[in-house]
Amino acid sequence: MIVPPRPVGPFRHGFGLGAGAGLGLGVAVLALGIVGALLSTLTLVVVPLSSGVGRSASLQTIWGSPTAKHTLRAIPITGTIMADTSDGLGLTVGTYGYEVARTIDQLTAKDADGIVLLMNTPGGSITGSRAIADAVDRYRARTGKKVFAHVEGMSASGGMYTMANADRIIADHGSLIGSVGVVSGPFARYKDITGTTGTLLESGVTTQGGVTYEYLSMGRDKDFGSPYRDITPEERQVWMTMLGIEYDAFVDWVSEHRGIPVDTIKDTYGAHMFDGQTAVANKYADAVGGQDEAFREFATLAGVDPADTRVAQVASPGLLSSLLGADVRVPGVAPAAKPEGGQAARATARLCSGAPQVLAYQGDVAAFCG
Repeated sequence: MIVPPRPVGPFRHGFGLGAGAGLGLGVAVLALGIVGALLSTLTLVVVPLSSGVGRSASLQTIWGSPTAKHTLRAIPITGTIMADTSDGLGLTVGTYGYEVARTIDQLTAKDADGIVLLMNTPGGSITGSRAIADAVDRYRARTGKKVFAHVEGMSASGGMYTMANADRIIADHGSLIGSVGVVSGPFARYKDITGTTGTLLESGVTTQGGVTYEYLSMGRDKDFGSPYRDITPEERQVWMTMLGIEYDAFVDWVSEHRGIPVDTIKDTYGAHMFDGQTAVANKYADAVGGQDEAFREFATLAGVDPADTRVAQVASPGLLSSLLGADVRVPGVAPAAKPEGGQAARATARLCSGAPQVLAYQGDVAAFCG
């Protein structure tokens, strides 16, 4: 006897769907648990590789074959050179000198066959610039490897400070090099001020009105740099003495490492900028050449085969690494300030604070500070 199939009632139908959904949800939860466990493991593995500046796993090849036997580690020195993150952000990308120095200090002889500084900077703080230069000396003494510099646009002032002790400096076509000097200021002076004025959008000083302004301070010359009075002769002498000390140290550093007489730098070159060919004639650089030409020469000078050498730099963390907590920027790179809440971006760098300080910088800081 053939028994016809029983019709599926609403209870059984709903129960079946519920059981299926529950089973599917359970499988999904299980899968997510497995993925979570894997991600936890990756947190222990990927993040250190991404944030460890001496690890080849976080490198990206910018020249040559990624499978090349030999590696030259490229370190970009881009934009205004600051000391560290406490100096804040500018309106353009910059470089944190202390972080770059720590990156170089972590490199061993096994990590690379040499270092290439990729220079495109107007300079910046003396502290950040000298920190990189000192790290270069330590690297060379520690590893026995050479350090090279390729100027890819500009290496001025603090940039010259940073790269002067490189074993070979090659300037790309159209690059500018020089500006060996220090600067401080500007020191504003509002003479015969009668008032200040301002709105929500703009502040300023006017010679019309009845509001006067003054600093109250204790400690002689504590209000040095006030725009509402002249700099005294004593203050000027103290500040010029400090500038002289930093300037002499800068000139001596370039003179020692580039083989240029101190008097030539001070009396002949001054703080001028030079094109590549003139920079070579003045011993600020050793040759003029494009990136490919420079990297091939650097590999040869490092004692390795250019055909089996790559130039690589630390890569920005990928999406996964970023989600797992890796720093979203490459060590040493100072990101540009970003607009928030629809407001225009404002530079927060200490270089833009207006406080008197000595800089090795070429040009107007307006592009950096706004």
